[in-house]
Amino acid sequence: MSSMTGNKIKISVFGQSHSKGIGVVIDGLPAGKKIDMEKVLNFMDRRAPGKNSLSTPRKESDTPEILSGLVNNVTCGAPLCMVIYNENQHSADYSNIIDTPRPSHADYSAYIKHNGFNDVSGGGHFSGRLTAPLCFAGAVCMQILDEMGIEIQAHIQKIKNVYDDKIDYVNIGKWNTAEKSLPVINDEKGKLMIEEIEKARANGDSVGGVIECAVTGVKAGFGEPMFDGIENQLAKNIFGIPAVKGIEFGNGFLATDLYGSENNDDFCIENGEIKTKTNNSGGINGGITNGMPIVFRTAIKPTPSIFKEQNSVSLEKTTEEKLQIKGRHDPCIVQRAVPVVEAVTAITLLDFFI
Repeated sequence: MSSMTGNKIKISVFGQSHSKGIGVVIDGLPAGKKIDMEKVLNFMDRRAPGKNSLSTPRKESDTPEILSGLVNNVTCGAPLCMVIYNENQHSADYSNIIDTPRPSHADYSAYIKHNGFNDVSGGGHFSGRLTAPLCFAGAVCMQILDEMGIEIQAHIQKIKNVYDDKIDYVNIGKWNTAEKSLPVINDEKGKLMIEEIEKARANGDSVGGVIECAVTGVKAGFGEPMFDGIENQLAKNIFGIPAVKGIEFGNGFLATDLYGSENNDDFCIENGEIKTKTNNSGGINGGITNGMPIVFRTAIKPTPSIFKEQNSVSLEKTTEEKLQIKGRHDPCIVQRAVPVVEAVTAITLLDFFI
């Protein structure tokens, strides 16, 4: 099923943006793991909407209700099932897109796929709202990974054409971006990014960007070639996040500009362990971890729901029409997607490491 992923750790996401509720079932978690719910809530709050002018004004408490799988906040071996009840839907805002799909949104492709029975309110099952359950699942998986000494952190590498500071792929360090409204390393660059977002919002438009994620504490030897490599599964699951349009590991496409002698990671011995002097491969060779930090970047497109008038069509009349979108929409979703990328990374890696 398309809303499920995983092998040893299986997750299934359910609900629509404006349905009664949304949630997730996590199957395969080891029993006896203490889950700090305060940490889970704090992590989910990083993704929540309605905090400032940089995101949609839709306000949701995103309070998870645990239906099964935890006893006194300890995993008991049963599937962990969580639901979040939607509280602030404005479905009437989407009445005009039932017949007139939004450009670059899933409205039209879903209409064809589901013979016109797709739920367009808030984007239905294609909405970024479904990333709230992903963040819950990721926060749970992250706590188990923490016990293994594995840390996941992400930051905004760029919004529009404003770049954050470049990171050292070998010595990742701690970025301390989780508590910031705009999770960047360089706050001055963050101010310039905010200016770009505000400019787009004022013009009824939107902007996209790139999220860079790093994973430290990973030992060499994880991953299954050919089709179940770490890169393969991370890419598959990261593309489950709405608005993702690209992913690259290590140097990625930059490697195509280099000679092999420039891109290769020379081996060395460091404190008695085999390491590499550089990390242009992003910690993965042949789909298998090599003991260096996993580093990848994810491209997030501009939000397709914008307030500028756009060209569309009438599905019923098969005529060209003008579309003016109503409702509450993000001028930029990159900052809210940062914890989602971390969450999906945790879900994917725990499936390999458990």
